Amino acid sequence: MTPFKTAEKNSFFGRMAESITKFSGSTPAFLSATGIVLVWALTGPLFGYSETWQLVINTGTTIVTFLMVFLIQRAQNKDSLVLHLKLNELIAATQGASNRLINAQDFSEHEIEILHEFYCLLAQKAKQDNDLGQTHSVEEADDNHAEKLAARLQ
Repeated sequence: MTPFKTAEKNSFFGRMAESITKFSGSTPAFLSATGIVLVWALTGPLFGYSETWQLVINTGTTIVTFLMVFLIQRAQNKDSLVLHLKLNELIAATQGASNRLINAQDFSEHEIEILHEFYCLLAQKAKQDNDLGQTHSVEEADDNHAEKLAARLQ
């Protein structure tokens, strides 16, 4: 048992959602859905291709699609959070990396645009230095660029 085991992992909804999400992306789920559509199509002549016959598949697919949207979004939210946590760990553990970028997903759009402009400027400086392999943290970029230019002039 891990110390990070959460109540959600033990909740009925959490377990059910995870099971459905895993199953829905599997080959048996695809084959089941294909089988249902084939059975529905083959029963068309039996029901005279009636409006009720058409309504059955339309209603079924609409309900499944509606519910799956929420399960897929839940899975994407979880995956996104885990990815952010892993990136945060890498930033926190990397010497010279800017800790200000930890939890960057919580920044406002304006703050993200400012950082984007900074990294565009950093990329331009790297091109000027003809050294695309050199990396900098937010704090080091201007100092390193000035040092490189000074060294080149000597």
